[in-house]
Amino acid sequence: MLTVTENAQSVVQGLTQGSPEESAGLRIAADDGQFAVTVVAAPQPDDVVVVAGNANVYVAGEVAPALEGQTLDAAETPDGVGFTLAQQA
Repeated sequence: MLTVTENAQSVVQGLTQGSPEESAGLRIAADDGQFAVTVVAAPQPDDVVVVAGNANVYVAGEVAPALEGQTLDAAETPDGVGFTLAQQA
């Protein structure tokens, strides 16, 4: 299962803080052969819900197997916040 660092949890909470939807969260899906992250109001019916503290993270069903054993992290970059995936140790 995908794990989410505390840094990523904080970023997701910040991104969804102003949403009127309690179910708002970060969704990871495939886009032209790469992973894409978007802020969504709620998960799609086939999404896998990842428990990440108070942050909602949704993984599209078709990419969930590829994210097995990965860790989602977030950090500030010159272009803003960036998310990374790394193999769990």
